[in-house]
Amino acid sequence: MVEEALLQNYLVVGAVLFGLGLLGLLTRRNMIVMFLAAEMMLQGVSVSLAAWGRYHNDWGGQILVIFILTVAACEAAIALALVMGLYRARGTLDMVVWQSLREDNQPLYVDEQLPETTLETHAWPQLTPAGVEPALPEIDTNYRMRV
Repeated sequence: MVEEALLQNYLVVGAVLFGLGLLGLLTRRNMIVMFLAAEMMLQGVSVSLAAWGRYHNDWGGQILVIFILTVAACEAAIALALVMGLYRARGTLDMVVWQSLREDNQPLYVDEQLPETTLETHAWPQLTPAGVEPALPEIDTNYRMRV
C-alpha cells in the first residue's frame, strides 16, 4: 500500500512537471525559455520513469533516466550554441523576429500584434539651489487633500 501511494505521488509530480513544461513551451516566444520548458518536460518524464522502475524493482527505468539526462545535456549544449548564434545574427531572442530566416517557399507566420507601449518620460525631481523656494504646482497649493 505504501509503495502504491509513493508511486502515485511521484507520478503526480512528474505529470505536474510535464504539464508546466508543456504550458511554457506553448505560451512563450523566448527561445531560451522554450528550451527550459522542454527540459522541464524531460524531467517530468524522468521522474515518472524512475518511479515506475522503483515500483517494479527494475533498473530499466533508472537506465532510461540516465539516457534522458544525457540527451538533455547534449540538447541543451547544442541549443544554447544555436541560440547564441541566432542572437548574434539578429540581436533578439524573440521567435517572431527570426521569420526572416525561413525558407522562401514557407508562408509568413502572422502573430497577433502586441499593443504598442509608449515610453513614459518621467520628470525626475530636481533640487532647487539653496535659498530658493521651489515652484509648486497650483493644484498642490490651492487644493488640500484633507481638511
